[in-house]
Amino acid sequence: MAHRRPLIAGNWKMHKTCTEATDSARSLVALTAGVANTDIMIAPSFTALSHVCNTVSGSAIAVGAQNLYWEDQGAFTGEISAAMIRSTGCRYVIIGHSERRQLFGETDETVHRKIAAALENELIPVFCIGESEKEREDDLTFSVLDKQVNDGLKEMVSDDLTRLVIAYEPVWAIGTGKTATAQQAQEVHAFVRSLVEKSFGRKLAEGMRILYGGSVKPANIVELMSMADVDGALVGGASLDAETFSRIVRFE
Repeated sequence: MAHRRPLIAGNWKMHKTCTEATDSARSLVALTAGVANTDIMIAPSFTALSHVCNTVSGSAIAVGAQNLYWEDQGAFTGEISAAMIRSTGCRYVIIGHSERRQLFGETDETVHRKIAAALENELIPVFCIGESEKEREDDLTFSVLDKQVNDGLKEMVSDDLTRLVIAYEPVWAIGTGKTATAQQAQEVHAFVRSLVEKSFGRKLAEGMRILYGGSVKPANIVELMSMADVDGALVGGASLDAETFSRIVRFE
């Protein structure tokens, strides 16, 4: 099996002004100094991207945006292009988060376009997938994920996807305090990896990082990371506090 370097990513969502984001990033740089075997990413709001990129420059922490638009430029008031994100110093972008799908009407088709735009502009997409509580109760988890993965990555080839990261976030576990058990996460991650292998080959599938997201905290990170196909975490609320997030980064 390919060695996959863990990635712990913090999604700050609509929190923190520029000053607050800069202060948090500065604290995190100090708290994670010496972490050598894990990649770290934080995703502040658009307004704080440049500030945070400057603050973490020279450290092991990378920065991501929380969304993008698929066109390069044009009359799209309020939208942000991949090139604009790149120009701030960002390396990652979160795409298809369940909140974007639920609250802002994102579809598998728009997610696909955004992934393509990110890759074209040399950003690393963190491609979010996940089922709702009703879909899980109706035993539809695997069919929902199959469609999300295949529609999101359609017409792409394995060479395009070597940097792509997938984040499995069961919608019923986001911000609810509910967490999939480590065994539930492992079962789904193994299934997602098999989908990637079926479409793009074993080499890509074995190298692809699949993160778990959904009420991740210091109390459950060690068990989650002990699973063979869990390669890191996309952390929401617990990433807002630098000390708590640093403990997740250190798996402690």
